[in-house]
Amino acid sequence: MRLNGTEQSLARWRLIGLATALIVLFVDQMSKEWVLYWLDLPLRRTMPVVPCLNFTMVWNYAVTFGMFGGHGRWLFIVISLLAVLGLLVVLVRSRRRLVSLSCGGIIGGAIGNVIDRLRYGAVVDFLHFHIGDWSWYVFNIADSAIVCGVGLWLLDSFLAERRSRHG
Repeated sequence: MRLNGTEQSLARWRLIGLATALIVLFVDQMSKEWVLYWLDLPLRRTMPVVPCLNFTMVWNYAVTFGMFGGHGRWLFIVISLLAVLGLLVVLVRSRRRLVSLSCGGIIGGAIGNVIDRLRYGAVVDFLHFHIGDWSWYVFNIADSAIVCGVGLWLLDSFLAERRSRHG
């Protein structure tokens, strides 16, 4: 059975989505290994990188932005894995490029944080942006991929809505 041009393009974007998930997962886990074992960040606690960025060790026992205070570790793991399964279904069925790419980023990030919870009982966060007295939450590569994936998905939804309204 041969795929037509559109189906081949969609299949390619699904593979790109899966590759994105694997790349995000690999970069996330390697960055955490690096800060934990090469930089020894748990011992150093914080390390200036550039004037607006520190590597600051935070063991996040909670969910996004510290919500829920770390109660129900296994519940978070199960919910994350169910979300990954749902996103895999969306990825396989997707007919839109940005949705495929978005799913890949979110899947890779979610799996990266699940691995942390399984290995360490908490998520390894270390990226700390700040300017003067203003400071952002400490986060990691997986968190960034999830946020960017959600942002791309929202952008795709907005663009799809505009296309449907304007023919």
